[in-house]
Amino acid sequence: MCMVKNYSLQQIDQIANDIIQHSNHKILLFYGEMGAGKTTLIKEIVKQLGSIDNVSSPTFSLVNEYRSVENKIIFHFDFFRIDSENEAMDMGIEEYFYSNNWCLVEWPNKIENLLPLESVIITISIINPNLRTITLKNNE
Repeated sequence: MCMVKNYSLQQIDQIANDIIQHSNHKILLFYGEMGAGKTTLIKEIVKQLGSIDNVSSPTFSLVNEYRSVENKIIFHFDFFRIDSENEAMDMGIEEYFYSNNWCLVEWPNKIENLLPLESVIITISIINPNLRTITLKNNE
């Protein structure tokens, strides 16, 4: 399944809903250049998954954990600053990926060899300052 849509910031709630509805897996891999809006979109997805936690990019901690009102766990990763896949292994990335919880991953290209095959690839491209294109592809 592949979905391609253009959206503005005003449409981010609908795009987040589309991602949740069209994702066959709970591991979402977010690709896009710096400033494309990965964290902004993840904030909305976490909100729609039922969390009222304050969502921020885990740039230095590598992972943030949020809880939904139903006490479900959502993990948010940011691998921008890691130097090797060993750092992700040391933090137990495989346990997170196979926990059956939502895992929202920024900069997955930094841990390419550790990514599960069953995941959703989400690519965000900047069209102009107010418009983005999102491509969603379910990996099997």
